[in-house]
Amino acid sequence: MTESPPTPEQLEQHARIVSVAMDLARDGSTAELAEFLDHGYPVDLPDPAGNTLLMLEAYHGHLDTVRSLVGRGADVDRRNDRDQSPVAGAMFKGEDEVVRALVAAGADLDAGSPTARETARMFGQQHLIDGQE
Repeated sequence: MTESPPTPEQLEQHARIVSVAMDLARDGSTAELAEFLDHGYPVDLPDPAGNTLLMLEAYHGHLDTVRSLVGRGADVDRRNDRDQSPVAGAMFKGEDEVVRALVAAGADLDAGSPTARETARMFGQQHLIDGQE
C-alpha cells in the first residue's frame, strides 16, 4: 500500500510544529521540549535552515537543555545549512560550559566551517580546547 503525499494542511501543521519546537529551544524550555520528544518529535529534525534543537540550544547557551538533548541521542556534530556545528556556535557565543559539555559528549572540534578550533582562535577561547587534539 502506497502512502499518499501530505496535504498542504499537513505540511503547514508540520511547519508550525517545527517552528514551535525551535522557539522552545531558543528559550531553553527543557521540560516542554522533553514533552515534544516524549511524544515522538525527532531529536535531530532540522528547521528550514538546517538547525536542530541542539544547535539552537548550544548557540543560546542553555546548558541544561543541551545536556538533556545529548542524553536523548542528539547528534553533537550535526551541522546546519551554513556548515556550522553546535560546538562552534557555542564557542562563537562564548558559552564556555556548553562548549565543555559538547566536547565531553564527543563533539568534533574540526567539523564545519569555521571549525570550533578556528572559532576558538578567532575569539580568544583557546583555553576551551587546549589539550583536545
